[in-house]
Amino acid sequence: MNILILGGGGREHALAWAVMQNPKCDKLIVAPGNAGIAQIAECATLDVEDGGAVAEFAGENAIDLVIVGPEAPLAAGVADRLREAGVLVFGPSQAAARLEASKSFTKEICDAAKAPTAGYGHFTDAEAAKAHVRTQGAPIVVKADGLAAGKGVIIAETVEEAEAAIDNMFGGAFGGAGAEVVIEEFMTGEEASYFVLVDGTDVLPIGTAQDHKRVGEGDTGPNTGGMGAYSPAPVLSDEVAQKALDEIVKPTMAEMARRGTPYQGVLYVGLMIENGQPRLVEYNVRFGDPECQVLMMRLGGQVLDLIHACAEGRLAEAKVTWADDHAMTVVMAADGYPGSYEKGTVISGLEALPEDSFTQMFHAGTAEKDGKIVATGGRVLNATARGATLAEAQARAYALVDSVDWPQGFCRRDIGWRAL
Repeated sequence: MNILILGGGGREHALAWAVMQNPKCDKLIVAPGNAGIAQIAECATLDVEDGGAVAEFAGENAIDLVIVGPEAPLAAGVADRLREAGVLVFGPSQAAARLEASKSFTKEICDAAKAPTAGYGHFTDAEAAKAHVRTQGAPIVVKADGLAAGKGVIIAETVEEAEAAIDNMFGGAFGGAGAEVVIEEFMTGEEASYFVLVDGTDVLPIGTAQDHKRVGEGDTGPNTGGMGAYSPAPVLSDEVAQKALDEIVKPTMAEMARRGTPYQGVLYVGLMIENGQPRLVEYNVRFGDPECQVLMMRLGGQVLDLIHACAEGRLAEAKVTWADDHAMTVVMAADGYPGSYEKGTVISGLEALPEDSFTQMFHAGTAEKDGKIVATGGRVLNATARGATLAEAQARAYALVDSVDWPQGFCRRDIGWRAL
């Protein structure tokens, strides 16, 4: 098969690595890719949010399957354009991608499906939103309704913080994403991520993971796109996962189908778990980043078979084979992230790192310049490893981190602390 992956981050590097493990992959192109992806696949310059351009590129390159990595092309309707052009695609339609692109839409679906989630209010006006906060009190969660690259969620400890967040969102801090806000009750418990494939009819669980959203050790400081993750997530026991499937995922998917917008692709189910009861925090319509990195390490080459079956509506016959192992990824970020940071700093020591089925350095924000690898983003590298135990995976991941010479980078040193 000739395969095209859209995206250029750590998630897409991990997907590319896993797909390349499968002998069914004859040729892999990633657009736009990054310096790490370029070492294992062909990279192409392409506007991944232009469905017509992507469909044309797929036709010119005899692409058999397109895997959409990030949420923005899905929200822009790229999967719809590909389907119209007769190209097999892994990823939901624009209508179904609203499960991530609009938080108020997701709440409406949850209400209809009776899926347990946080109480909420939806506002298009700052003063009404602030009045709601004053009535509810704090802590409280303020969310930009639209796509904000994983950064449009403020957990406000005080009413004043919540009001400032509301002003920021309506003031354009997150662009058009903050034109409407959703204000939710603050849920207590332990957060974890559950990943399922959906082909419009059938649902197939493919793994659990736990992310570390805050920039500082002990889960302190501002929220980020994610500073590390591990899989499996112990809090998502078989019993809790089954509950989430029966009470949240399947009713949501049934409601989407009932509305004439069946869901096809991977569904990231963000859960808050307290006393064995899961409640929905959010849906994402793509693999999480950095959760994808640990899932790919554990699943390996079978990922292509599962994605192919999902895209063709054959999930009922698909099976997931799990090794009894653990994986961890540690994000190496540029100093200053998630605030302002310097770009173009040189990263050394990458060429000497081990690259095998137990350890991988996935690139997120890198480019090659004058024969050197340079940092181009906030989250730059994902030191990823698996082991028989989580402690073993952790030791291997941090050994990778310590082998890299990048004075302008940092990482959290406590990834996995909850489980360990």
